[in-house]
Amino acid sequence: MDKKYEVLLDDKQGNVWDITDVVVELTWKTTRIGSPGSLDFTLIKSSPFQDASCQVNNGDIVSFQYDNRNVFYGYVFAIDYGQDETVRIKCYDQIRYLMNKDTYIFTQVTASDVIKRIADDFKLKIGKIADTKYQIPTMVEDNQTLLDIIDKALILTLWNTGKNYVLYDDFGALALRDVNEMLLDFYIGDHSLMTDFMLKSSIDQETYNKIKLYRDNQKAGKREVYIAQDSANIAKWGVLQLTQSVDDDKNEAQISALLDQLIILRNRETKSLQIEAIGDVRVRAGCFVPIVISELGINQPFLVDEATHRFSGNDYTISITLKVIG
Repeated sequence: MDKKYEVLLDDKQGNVWDITDVVVELTWKTTRIGSPGSLDFTLIKSSPFQDASCQVNNGDIVSFQYDNRNVFYGYVFAIDYGQDETVRIKCYDQIRYLMNKDTYIFTQVTASDVIKRIADDFKLKIGKIADTKYQIPTMVEDNQTLLDIIDKALILTLWNTGKNYVLYDDFGALALRDVNEMLLDFYIGDHSLMTDFMLKSSIDQETYNKIKLYRDNQKAGKREVYIAQDSANIAKWGVLQLTQSVDDDKNEAQISALLDQLIILRNRETKSLQIEAIGDVRVRAGCFVPIVISELGINQPFLVDEATHRFSGNDYTISITLKVIG
């Protein structure tokens, strides 16, 4: 069977091998927040197609293309094998290096500035970085992962502007884009790619019906507390409280506006919709994909939280997790 994908291995010593024919299964996964993109694949040790001089080592570069589209560019992080003929390889894209921890103090910076500063410090390649514009007054991050620091900057931008951005590795270069610019031009659902779906609603992780903001007033020598809450939802769900500090330089009007924004964003159930479908590599975490499922009364774009692509011979499927708040 002819495979539509290509897997190349670069040992950083001037040797590049095409290992496509010895790869029997491959999974590519992207997550919108908190994790690097990954590529897992299995190859056969004694395949007649394998070059005897080809060895896989941690740190080697692996690139993956599908149907002539650049999909994944990353690095070998784990090699797992035993007495049988299979070798399991795990690769991560460049965002894996953002799992390092460090301490940073930022003043009057945008989320874009934070990404560029960290990328420069850790010698990471960057591509197109959108200008997030919002100036974050201060960020003091002590021994935090670089990715958590960036995610915090993006969340502060979302809270204060309502604009949502996604950071991802674009075939070897860090990219930051407004999610509204990542709408796919095809739909998944009834009579189009979808093979199954599952709908889940939750108040377990990102739902808050009481928002508590506090500011340490150095001049007055006291802590000022500001609260917004929804009594009706507290009666239904119990108290689900988010506590967050605010900068000294914010006035009461700004704090009130932030409270209003947070209660709108957080005081509701989170709903996730998981879809099984025939694969398309254009679907990745952070993009918007139009979904049409008449049984659920759905006909609108959804933001992709997680996408897992599975390749086996000529079989190609995808599992997509979509998050809706409502």
